[in-house]
Amino acid sequence: MTTAELTSLHAEIRALARERNAVLLAHNYQLPEVQDVADFVGDSLGLAREAAATGADEIVFCGVHFMAETAAIVCPGKTVLIPDPNAGCSLAASITAAELRAWKADHPGAVVVSYVNTTAEVKAESDYCCTSGNAQAVIEAIPRDREILFLPDLYLGLWLERVTGRKLRIWLGECHVHAGIRPADIERWTTEAPDAELLVHPECGCASQAMAFANGRTKILSTEGMVRFARESERKRFLVATETGIIHRLEREAPGNRFEPVRGDAVCRFMKMITLEKVRDSLRDGKHVVTVEAEIAERARGAIDRMLALG
Repeated sequence: MTTAELTSLHAEIRALARERNAVLLAHNYQLPEVQDVADFVGDSLGLAREAAATGADEIVFCGVHFMAETAAIVCPGKTVLIPDPNAGCSLAASITAAELRAWKADHPGAVVVSYVNTTAEVKAESDYCCTSGNAQAVIEAIPRDREILFLPDLYLGLWLERVTGRKLRIWLGECHVHAGIRPADIERWTTEAPDAELLVHPECGCASQAMAFANGRTKILSTEGMVRFARESERKRFLVATETGIIHRLEREAPGNRFEPVRGDAVCRFMKMITLEKVRDSLRDGKHVVTVEAEIAERARGAIDRMLALG
């Protein structure tokens, strides 16, 4: 796409958004051109808060399906659109509501903490939701004598055990992208780039081990935490262990710094399914509407509200 075509498409999308009184929300892993046309770009927690606070009539969610579901739950009177309804999530697909009910039955009285990367049906079976940005605060808000079922991300759960000192029962799910970033990748980069700060997402397969590397240069952070840290750090070179879409946001927010992905192939094909043409079509044609059954939405809302209140 030429610069002129990109500019024209951005202008068309912005005009349609004004016409429909729509707000465009984009996750940090979206394509750069989608991030650039959005009203707000952020992580799951930030976008959920923007959705809950918006005065727009419509929300166009440029992300994966569970994120649009969350927006539909917190904004029951608004129309939520997702430009591609097939934009799923391997982590969310790793547990079903039926599997969670069976797990709960084996641990009566346990507190269920579900990562936001889950379906609405799973959230409805949960006591708390969390994101990587506030997962530690959520765990620490639960009385220490309560058993906790944490799902579905194995690596985030292991990292939480380490930073909170709590023993969790952890579901063995994983994000296929983050699981592919291994301790060997971190060891290699910390040797080859001793001048760089290392930013690691807690979903990564290396997260717990990475805390021991790099003589304190390693920071375990949500994507939004990475952006804040890069803006404030005095260092100029950063190695980034998460989905590569965050690089565009980091370069925009902290210009002049050097950001390099630990793995260049850490790309989520689901996040990249949203294109500018699909955003345009979604606004123009009012598609694809995301709805959540009222009874499920009502039950899931409590867990989501607790997430929004913490951290």
